Amino acid sequence: MHAYETLTEGLADLKKRGFITDFNLAFDSIKCFETGVCLSPSQFEIVENYRFEGNSDPADESILFGVSSKDGQMKGVLVSAYGTYSNQINEEMIKKLSIQQ
Repeated sequence: MHAYETLTEGLADLKKRGFITDFNLAFDSIKCFETGVCLSPSQFEIVENYRFEGNSDPADESILFGVSSKDGQMKGVLVSAYGTYSNQINEEMIKKLSIQQ
């Protein structure tokens, strides 16, 4: 797995490696606003994840996910804040996005 100093660096590298769709969290899915495609937790896999901690600004705390649809048709990125700034999502999405150590 790669190591990145910044979120921007991670996003740029993942995009170079084919993770071109920008996903956003919805309550029970991830959604690409550009195409309107929504993927439920059963329709995608987390293939990479990177955690970034803001040294001076808690708003900089985030997790970068490399996501692939299970049918292999889409690869993209999902950025999620954690802690105070995290999104409201359902339990199935929480389980899907939990980082396995």
